Amino acid sequence: MRKSHIPIIALFSLILTGCSPRDFLTRRLAADLIAASPAFKAQQQAELRTGIFSNDDYLSPDTEILQHHGWISANPTSCPAGISPAPCWNVVLTPSGVETIRVVAGPQEGGKTTFTIPVRRRQLLGITGISKQGHLADVEFVWKWVPVNEIGAALYAGEHRHKSVVGFRDYDDGWRVIDHNVSSGQSLEEALKDSGK
Repeated sequence: MRKSHIPIIALFSLILTGCSPRDFLTRRLAADLIAASPAFKAQQQAELRTGIFSNDDYLSPDTEILQHHGWISANPTSCPAGISPAPCWNVVLTPSGVETIRVVAGPQEGGKTTFTIPVRRRQLLGITGISKQGHLADVEFVWKWVPVNEIGAALYAGEHRHKSVVGFRDYDDGWRVIDHNVSSGQSLEEALKDSGK
């Protein structure tokens, strides 16, 4: 006697037709939703400044890195009122620095003394745990910063990993990352801040 599998397949199909992929909070769905969120995709910006620096500002690690790469140079100068301690330094872009800024920030930045440029973005490394309670969940994940250009690579050379926890909520159309603070979960923006820069 041959058994028929049609009723089992029909029942299985009936069960699945009422579900969407977002109805079940899996690690893959959590990773996709975190990686696609505006808070996670936002790039970190850095401000590069030229002009007259106090000695303390000139001796900062970032300025030393930029000078080491040949993007800026400096000459001693007298300190204007309001800038101290002496000596002061007149910091300018080198030809290599001008070209690098043009490539990284675009030609519209030419002629400025302060440049805001993207330097790094977040990369999701994995979901390390999901804790659900009813329609709410906490998702723990690991991520790191990745340079987006040569200035970012010079300023942020480390491979430090960050661990964050973000709240999720199950809505009528499926699970979503909490994008604002609520009493029952932490928003992604807060989770990323909490894990450190």
